[in-house]
Amino acid sequence: MPNGLNDVSAIAAGYAHTVALRTDGSVVAWGMNEDGQTDVPLGLKDVSTIAAGSYHTVAVRTDGSVIAWGYNGHGQTDVPLGLKDVSAIAAGAFHTVALRTDGSVVAWGRNRYGQTDVPLGLKDVSAIAAGRRHTVALTTDGSVVAWGGNEYGQTDVPNGLKDMTAIAAGAGHTMALKSYGYVVAWGFDAPDMSDARP
Repeated sequence: MPNGLNDVSAIAAGYAHTVALRTDGSVVAWGMNEDGQTDVPLGLKDVSTIAAGSYHTVAVRTDGSVIAWGYNGHGQTDVPLGLKDVSAIAAGAFHTVALRTDGSVVAWGRNRYGQTDVPLGLKDVSAIAAGRRHTVALTTDGSVVAWGGNEYGQTDVPNGLKDMTAIAAGAGHTMALKSYGYVVAWGFDAPDMSDARP
């Protein structure tokens, strides 16, 4: 970790690099840099949120614009032209996902497994997450939608899942947090938490 790093408000971790967002809106990155993933663009400021993919890094500015850098072998740093009003960002292994203030989702980058094929009609999204080959969205009514690679069942959202407040996506699994602290997990090596209580 860089000496003297302080005033950090958010952190993100890629395959072998780490990114920190400071309270002044600046970004610091360190770790493996073979693809420029820790080369923070000169003059980057006013950043509100960050994400790290396997070998790329993404930042959202306070004006809702997105900037990305690092490995771009699948177009994961090619921010779509005209993309604006972004409130949250997520980075999978080789794809990137943005949540707009109107609750819509935009995704780009590698799509071999359908991870950037946002489901038609998806709206009212409040949070997003990106795994290695899949993408997850949480809607304002507390339901979860997942798409993309499903080799481990990571996009098989359990029937009747509702009242969720947060989501996370790993390489081959997905997790969701219920409003009263109950955690649900599915996919690769997901624990059976059916009897868990907060």
